[in-house]
Amino acid sequence: MSTARTRRAVLSAGLAAGSAAALGGCAMGGAGNGAGGGSTGLGKDGDGKRGPVEGSISVWSWDVAAEALKRLAADFTRSHPGTKVKVVDIGYDNAKDKITVGLRGNQGLADVITVEGQSVASYTGNFPRGFHDLTAYVARYGADFDRASWRTVTDANGAIRAVPWDIGPCALFYRSDHYRQAGIDPASVETWDDFVAAGEVIKRKTGHKMLIMDTTDDSLFPVLLQQQGQHYFKGGKVAVATPEAVRALTLIKSLYDKDLVDFQKGWDGLVTATKAGKATTTPTAAWWTGTLTAEMPELNGKFGVAPLPAFTAGGARTSNQGGSVLAVPAQSRNPELAWAFLEYVLTSPERQVSMLQKEGLFPAYQPSYDDPYFSAPQEYFGGQPALKVFADLAATVPPVEYTDDGAKATDVINSAVTSVLRRGTDPAEALDSAAAQISSATGRERVA
Repeated sequence: MSTARTRRAVLSAGLAAGSAAALGGCAMGGAGNGAGGGSTGLGKDGDGKRGPVEGSISVWSWDVAAEALKRLAADFTRSHPGTKVKVVDIGYDNAKDKITVGLRGNQGLADVITVEGQSVASYTGNFPRGFHDLTAYVARYGADFDRASWRTVTDANGAIRAVPWDIGPCALFYRSDHYRQAGIDPASVETWDDFVAAGEVIKRKTGHKMLIMDTTDDSLFPVLLQQQGQHYFKGGKVAVATPEAVRALTLIKSLYDKDLVDFQKGWDGLVTATKAGKATTTPTAAWWTGTLTAEMPELNGKFGVAPLPAFTAGGARTSNQGGSVLAVPAQSRNPELAWAFLEYVLTSPERQVSMLQKEGLFPAYQPSYDDPYFSAPQEYFGGQPALKVFADLAATVPPVEYTDDGAKATDVINSAVTSVLRRGTDPAEALDSAAAQISSATGRERVA
């Protein structure tokens, strides 16, 4: 869904509040864009050797991510005398346009900018020299980030163009009371076939459907794709009609055919229907915890969290939805200070955990997961340490390929999903047609 602002501004804050309550009571060297420019490596002549950390920088972000950076900027300047960091909340709705205009004109961007993870490939594809190459500085931290987010910040030439910040590892949120009423053991739902079978039992015994969807802006299909190790493109080719893609859409159709899907419109519809108990599960990211605790406090103790069902026994049981990175535009006038700030914010377990606690940002930096905060029981989930489920899954999120044609593919895929569920089109036929449309619109070949 196109609800990133709502998620981050309101629901991530709820994640922080919910987790805190559990413990208490129990957010692109050289000056050049895609048309030209020189080296984009940090340091003198792009050699990665750190220059002086002094002077001032500006930082762009939005909503609670901006709040987190403002808080940490104050700590940073206190520990780095002679520096100044100004964080500007540019608003989510304005971010893409402002970043694109700044990259195209090669002026006007902040020294550090927040970028949605899936948008990195679009920016680097259209403006290959728009961001500093951070490889020499950040490569030593590579093993500390999950493979999927690290792939996201790595360009086609292997250069690291940003640093992962927050991620959205996926799991299955479920109504434990519905499961109990139907006599279903959550641990027995290991595969999607198990999920469908359990859904039929739950529907028959409780009257509740299994999940909520919006066919006009579907988020489930890409989650199921990434779970199988791909997105819309593979090796630069259109990959929406692969066996994995057909398998994902066939699963969705099966759920629909068995009357296990409740259709709602948009984010508000999803929240309202979940609150009303119209569906038993929500297969989504860690930030959904914030939705539950902030919007549905009356359902305290009625939810649990489990890994996503696998497509095959022993297969991947997670995916990713959402997340952001921090990047240094090539036009930055103080890239050394910009990098120092990124390193301060993103490679400290203490500061990463503080952003989870206070702003609800689930960290990509894996050393953070050793903090006791992640293993603390959460009252809302019946005493289950829900954050630990996501921490354990984060390292296993399958890395996938994003391109600068993602938005075009998304529009076509949404139409394909609608065609299957509303008009009864065969999934393989719908995806074959979608692949042809995307190939025509982008000039990319299809995966054989």
